[in-house]
Amino acid sequence: MDTPPAPRPIDEVLAETRRRLHRLQPAEAAARMADGALLVDTRPVAQREADGEVPGALVVERNVLEWRLDPASGARLPEATGHDVEVIVLCNEGYASSLAADSLRALGLHRATDVVGGYQAWAAAGLPTTRDGG
Repeated sequence: MDTPPAPRPIDEVLAETRRRLHRLQPAEAAARMADGALLVDTRPVAQREADGEVPGALVVERNVLEWRLDPASGARLPEATGHDVEVIVLCNEGYASSLAADSLRALGLHRATDVVGGYQAWAAAGLPTTRDGG
């Protein structure tokens, strides 16, 4: 039986995870989205209803993310066309999205990353949301 890893605080795990990612500022994520990258909003429905959504983002709640984006999964979405798809994960503030993007990279989606500051930074940057009409 394998020995479980030593306990580590989430801040340490998150910092290690982020060293493996080239995280994007909101404007850079918007530009990549315009060039064909998938912006994947993993926020729960309550947050999306309260704050709005990013037009054109693919909504995939966090609990099914890997199954929907793994090109080898029988439960994949049509957008999961291969391991070279650029996936940009968006959560509320840019914490859970880093962990989610790293999980996608572990599946072979080597271009997966996330948005620094999440949806809140996206909206604060004045990028389009359904809250402001689009």
